[in-house]
Amino acid sequence: MSEYINNSEHRVSKLKQLLLKLHNGESVEETQKDLKNLMGAVPYGEVVQAEEELIKEGLDRSEILKFCDLHSDALKGNLLSNYSKEIPEGHPVEIFVNENRELERVIESIRRLYPTESETGSPPEVLAGIHKQFNLLMDIEKHYQRKENLIFPFLENHNITGPPMVMWGKHDETRALLKSCFTAFSEKDVDMDAVRGFIDLLFEPALKSIAEMIFKEDKILMPMCIDAFTDIEWYEIDKQSDEIGFCLYYPPERWSPGIEIGTSHENGSLFKLSTGSFSPEELEGIFNCIPLDFTFVDANDKVKYFSHGTDRIFQRSKAILGREVQYCHPPSSVHIVNQILDDFKSGKQDAAKFWINFSGKYVHISYYAVRDKEGKYLGTVELTQDIGEYRELEGERRILQYDN
Repeated sequence: MSEYINNSEHRVSKLKQLLLKLHNGESVEETQKDLKNLMGAVPYGEVVQAEEELIKEGLDRSEILKFCDLHSDALKGNLLSNYSKEIPEGHPVEIFVNENRELERVIESIRRLYPTESETGSPPEVLAGIHKQFNLLMDIEKHYQRKENLIFPFLENHNITGPPMVMWGKHDETRALLKSCFTAFSEKDVDMDAVRGFIDLLFEPALKSIAEMIFKEDKILMPMCIDAFTDIEWYEIDKQSDEIGFCLYYPPERWSPGIEIGTSHENGSLFKLSTGSFSPEELEGIFNCIPLDFTFVDANDKVKYFSHGTDRIFQRSKAILGREVQYCHPPSSVHIVNQILDDFKSGKQDAAKFWINFSGKYVHISYYAVRDKEGKYLGTVELTQDIGEYRELEGERRILQYDN
């Protein structure tokens, strides 16, 4: 019997039979019992192989997608997924894992906001608190895009096609669930029963979908990638990750493959503009010394850059890079952000300005449409400055006098 159980080919065959039973209506509990009695713990690679073979044998891919979460439920507690090697600090896998831990923290913070059965507080306030946390959760788009555009192509190069197909489908399901949650946040005059209905019908299905994907990544996807990819492939993944951005987490250290890899970047390269040029160091130094907070949002409403001077008025984290700008603002002001962007994109307006009292400062906030020579919209610049000292100016200063 032990020879049968330890033979990988027979184990995969048995796993396929158990997965098909799930598809034919057997309960998750019964399948878990069969897994434990007949197979013990299942190596992640055999799960992947079983799903790949079922697809090749004619099981429709949509059927695998439909029962993907049932597979996960059945395998919980029965799946072996230790990494075959130590994961260095700042490695793309470590970044994905840390992002998952941050996502779990946000999920937990949302669930702590759920009202109890006897709670009689303010439903709009409860809903606003949940809305704020869901804004953070929307950062998951960057996590999924790095998987879809960086991880999945390399898996397909290694002839691993089943998991990418299934996971991409689950990403789209999660996106749709998250989108449906935001319809609830626009509702007015809700009572606590309505909030509880939103939780059962909208919020919890979305959170469960995210949590199921975290399980699949931790237990199957990342161990599989560690085994399959070379350091050069990980280097390519890491090199392109910044363009998409990171989810709720920015790695303090970045991994280096420790081998010589050619690069097209030349030291001392210049950004050549129509009236001059800068080195990267000069350009960053200029942005950081100007006494304004500078943020650039691209034509797709994604945050692409912010200056990091010594005295920012509104603090920024690198985790916002690549995030949709709407999710960087409180829910109460998103409609204003959208109106500005819509007016800039349509060409109706080119600038919007505000001034407010904030943390003892008199703050001027201005937005400017960025366009190319033909007038095509490229994005929006936000400039923020404490103008309190300018309000107090009188007369003239014509003689050199340093303020510090």
